[in-house]
Parts: sequence; C-alpha cells; structure tokens
Amino acid sequence: MFRILVVEDDLNTRKLMCAVLKQNGFEPLPAEDGLVALQVMERQHVDLVILDLMMPRMDGYELARQLRSCWETLPLLMVTAKQEAKDKRLGFLAGADDYMTKPVDEQEMILRIKALLRRAKIASERRLTIGEAVLDFDKLTVSRPGLSISLPQKEFQLLFKLLSNPRTIFTRMQLMDEIWGVESETTDHTLNVHINRLRDRFRDWQEFEIATVRGLGYKAVIRHDSSS
Repeated sequence: MFRILVVEDDLNTRKLMCAVLKQNGFEPLPAEDGLVALQVMERQHVDLVILDLMMPRMDGYELARQLRSCWETLPLLMVTAKQEAKDKRLGFLAGADDYMTKPVDEQEMILRIKALLRRAKIASERRLTIGEAVLDFDKLTVSRPGLSISLPQKEFQLLFKLLSNPRTIFTRMQLMDEIWGVESETTDHTLNVHINRLRDRFRDWQEFEIATVRGLGYKAVIRHDSSS
C-alpha cells in the first residue's frame, strides 16, 4: 500500500483528501503544515506528497524545495487555490511534479497520483520498457534484440519524457522548459530539429511513434501497449 503524505492546513480539506485516498487503496498520512510534514518524513517512508501552497510557518514553495533537496525522486503534487500561471511556474521551479487548483476533482486527483507513482517507479529504475524496446537512462541507449542505439542527451531525455507519459499531450513550452530548462533561450526550431531526428531514427520501429497534435504539441503513441 502506497503511503501518501497530505500537507494541508485546513482541517476539513485535509480530512476529505485523506478519506478519498483511503477509499482508493492508499494509506494517507495527515500533516497540518510543512514543519510537521518534515517530521513525518524523518520517521516514515512516504511514496508521494500532496502539499498545499498557502500554509502557516512554512509555505508550500519552501516545503517543496526542502523535500526536493533531501528526496530527489519523491513525487510532489501541489494543490492550491492559486490559479495564475506565475504561481504554477513557481511551484514547478520549487520542485513540484504536478499542480492542481482548488476545488479539486477527486477522481482527477487519484488519476494524477497514479501517474506520478508510475513515473517515480520508472525514474527509480531508470529504465523504460515498451514491448521489446528498452530505454536505459544511464547509458542513453534505446535497444531491442540485436540492436542498440546511443542518443545525444537531449534527444534521449525528450524521447524518455514522451514515452514515460504515453498519450499525454505536451505543449512545446512544456517540453522546452523540461528538457532545456526554464531559463534557456531554446526556440521552437531546436525542438523541431530534435523531434524530426527522433522520428527519422525510429521510423521503422513498431513499438512507438511521436505524434503531432496540431495546435497543441506532441505526444507519444504506443503501438503495442505493453509498456511497464
């Protein structure tokens, strides 16, 4: 059973989130603020953290930074009433893996949690298997029986990101921020070049393809949905 730390200063919201998590097979651990959350983290293993943004004593940004500095691969889901783009950007910069605004759709929250836990498993193993294709994060290789292809770092990271989240549409800005960094001056042209190179390299591979979603961005399509 996955343990999920719920860091929320509002008692009713905290109780509701814990109840929803329990109903869906998770073990919730409540904490009323960031300081209490850090104490829980020191005592128990936690698989994922849901954290509010506006809290007394330590806000969500600072908590996210401290969690990320000590637990590099721990999934962090930020849930807040703040809806402006700059707030989301600050949340991701602080270390959040995903961001939801209140009022939260309970089923969407559960789906996002499951996706984050799946990605965390991939990140900890640093390998991704899709059919007979294996992506090795440490070696920057994509292989299948009888063939291994070494990729430049950015190309590999881009492919790994897309294939780790099959069917998820990523905007161009999301991919550029994720792969090249928020402060980078990367342009659409650079992203296009990398996408086209990946398509050329894996044109004949049956396991996956990179699809363009007109007006939105890109997504990975698993042709044989046997990813693990």
